Amino acid sequence: MSQLEYREEAYGEEILAVEPGGIEAIPDGDRHGKAWNLFAVWTSPNLEFATIYVGALGMFFGLSLTQAILGVLLGNGLGALSQYFLTQDGPRYGVPQMILSRVGFGRLGNILPSLFNSLAAGIGWFAVNSISGALALSTITDWSTTLCLIIVALAQVTIAFIGHNLVQTVEKYLMPYLVVVFGIAAIVIIGKPSVASPESWHLSGAFWLYLGAVYGYSAGWNPFASDYARYLPKTEDPKAAGRFAALGLIIAPSILEIVGLLAVRAGMGSASPTDDFKNLLGGTLGTLVLLGVVLGSICANVLNVYSGSMSFLTMGIKMKTHHLRAVMAVVWGVAGYLVAAQFLDNVKRIEDFLLVMAYWIGPWLGVVFADKILRKGRDVSGLLFANRENYAGPIAFVLGVVVSMYLFSNQVWYTGYFPKHNPSLGDIAFPVGFALSFVIYYALAGRKVASEQ
Repeated sequence: MSQLEYREEAYGEEILAVEPGGIEAIPDGDRHGKAWNLFAVWTSPNLEFATIYVGALGMFFGLSLTQAILGVLLGNGLGALSQYFLTQDGPRYGVPQMILSRVGFGRLGNILPSLFNSLAAGIGWFAVNSISGALALSTITDWSTTLCLIIVALAQVTIAFIGHNLVQTVEKYLMPYLVVVFGIAAIVIIGKPSVASPESWHLSGAFWLYLGAVYGYSAGWNPFASDYARYLPKTEDPKAAGRFAALGLIIAPSILEIVGLLAVRAGMGSASPTDDFKNLLGGTLGTLVLLGVVLGSICANVLNVYSGSMSFLTMGIKMKTHHLRAVMAVVWGVAGYLVAAQFLDNVKRIEDFLLVMAYWIGPWLGVVFADKILRKGRDVSGLLFANRENYAGPIAFVLGVVVSMYLFSNQVWYTGYFPKHNPSLGDIAFPVGFALSFVIYYALAGRKVASEQ
């Protein structure tokens, strides 16, 4: 077995120094930071308009406020629970999350989930959030949306290019503004007269569809979990790191998604939700919230392009440079910008595609957690950079994705067999994909895991 591949170049704690290396493990001498920093890392990127819109879907789906709030809390709770466990491997091994994914998938088998993550995050969500930020900036300044898109994308890519220390600093220092402005907006929205909606505890198909959307949005951060905990010293309590990450991932999105629900009841529509939301607030507060939308999109996208580029490197990409991650962040940022420019006037098409793309996360988590249970907490550092395969992982993953999507998904582009014939079922592809991949991997990987202990 190989040992960890450590980054050779020193980085330190300088904020504006370009982070060297690629996906290697962080040496002990370069470890720094505190576990509580992760609260800002996972709070700031969720204080954005996309979070409000995900929440608003509950009203657009026809749910009662009670049902929708239940979906918000359950969906974010499940996503935060996964984040809690995955984050703990950051201080322990000092490597990105998709490198840790190699344990259950093997080196070649891990290419598929790494590719999905890099495309969905580094290009897809980068494009969606960039468009949101650009439209908000254009409304504030009256500049063209194209110019605003260039400005927003350039800011995001520059931060991601410089690297980890600047990323964490941006999340930390933008959080107070985002908390205050969206907090005031929440108070105003709560005080608005509400359009009545039926109250019911009947968990319809729309509820399961909404729960899947909320969970998919929250769990979309899971493949990044250890990326921002890998610099923490080994002396930091891994469980504390997991708790702060989980708190950031449940508190911020839950509050803003509930604000989105209340905003729809107060009159926000689906045709132009950003403008409607601003009009509900009015005047100076509306402008300040739009600025928050711009800053929130930056907070989200620096993570998307940073982690998306590292996921791409996990596939085995090599270049002769000491700043491979930084170079790839620029490449991925340019690709995301081109997609955003193409769909600047029709972002809904990208959002529909990303909802389908998110189906890979449930099966991926099923493999990852089944492997963790089989290994019973044993050290896996010797497997992370080894030239080894684990065919149980990709087999379980592919079967989980295909079966769950084909039979249980319910989206604009495709409706699976069971929702088509039983609409009350909604969309349960996420839990089915997780459970199926978990069971298959657990059944197939026992001997492989035992031989590697």
